[in-house]
Amino acid sequence: MAARGSRTVRDLRRENRASVLRALYFEGPMSRHQLGPATGLSSGSVSNVVGELLAEGLLEETGSVDSDRGRPRTLLRTAPASGHLIGVDIGETRVRVELFDLTLAELARTERPLPPEARGAYEVGALVDHVRDGIAEVLAATGMSAEALLGVGIGVPGIIEHTAGDGALVHGQTIGWDAVPLERLLRLTGQLPPQVPYFIDNGAKTLGQAEVWFGAGRGARDAVVVLFGSGVGACVVSEGSAHVRAVEWGHLTVRVRGRRCRCGALGCLEAYAGAEALLARWREAGGEPLADADEETALAAMLAAAHPADGGPGDPVAAAVLAETAEYLGAGMSDLINLFRPERILVGGWAGLQLGTRFLAEVREHAQAYALRHPARQVAIELGRLGPDAVTVGAATLPLADFFARGGRRAPAPEAPLPHPAWRASLDGRMA
Repeated sequence: MAARGSRTVRDLRRENRASVLRALYFEGPMSRHQLGPATGLSSGSVSNVVGELLAEGLLEETGSVDSDRGRPRTLLRTAPASGHLIGVDIGETRVRVELFDLTLAELARTERPLPPEARGAYEVGALVDHVRDGIAEVLAATGMSAEALLGVGIGVPGIIEHTAGDGALVHGQTIGWDAVPLERLLRLTGQLPPQVPYFIDNGAKTLGQAEVWFGAGRGARDAVVVLFGSGVGACVVSEGSAHVRAVEWGHLTVRVRGRRCRCGALGCLEAYAGAEALLARWREAGGEPLADADEETALAAMLAAAHPADGGPGDPVAAAVLAETAEYLGAGMSDLINLFRPERILVGGWAGLQLGTRFLAEVREHAQAYALRHPARQVAIELGRLGPDAVTVGAATLPLADFFARGGRRAPAPEAPLPHPAWRASLDGRMA
């Protein structure tokens, strides 16, 4: 039976289930009475949906609260053990894999560092092996079967193109990937059953979704989340997280005929503000970055050299490079302010958190100086709250969001393709 417009009764039931799940997930625990105003559903609809979700084990009762009429009201919440998700961060220095329950409590994790010589151009087969082995390791650590997963979310550098045939293609110019069919390659490992989906997206976008859902962006209608690691990325969030899209902010030109970026162009922000470029600029200016250290350790040493903890005189070369970097970051953020007029700009990523802890005030001053006055007065520039591991949490939100959209039902197994009509086979034979 069709409902109003093109929606069916099944669509309405799915939307009602999704509304109840989201309300309890983000605002719960709640009573049935509270769910009505929170979702806009009638008491009868709430009762029906809650009954279904309790029977399926997606909700559980968790205590009670007093009511005005004297009868305690039972509180409901999403059941943590009712679903499991994996988040993967294909980063610039390591591959991190984490297993979560439905409430995104971490159950197991593993990391696989990338050798320095592999970071300029990721070897696709090796990355696929790291992801496959990492998934196997976290599942084995908990004794969980792959069939129990709601999905695997993956954050990766680059532009993601979703196709019907190969799934997600990764265009990662800075890592040497040109239309790499990552989803198809992962599926070919045979590790996951067909009904367990992969969700692949830009790492800055997954970080942004995590910060807006759970971190410093919560409650903002419009925000920009920037990610600093070896390189630089960003995502734009609008309409209260209804729309999240990655933008290649790191490849905005900040200096004509400037330094050559990893992407091959001249003068990109990433060529000045990414950790890899920042350490290179210190070396070129006469500094001495730690030899044979990973980038995180080397950047921490640079910060310590510029501003010693004991308050003594620091390395003036390191201090000058960092001060110039703060200005580049502020100028880059001014473009985000002028273009998108966000309520908040959030700084995340391991390098962003290291730099922001020391230089966020200077970055704010430069952003205010370079941006138009009116939008600059409306924006707050803050550090993200979810720490350097936020990309894996954000990656796990990709299958979680799909689970909510389906009303708490698992993704169906892919259907076998239908055979082509006879006329097509005939014409294909003529054209062969």
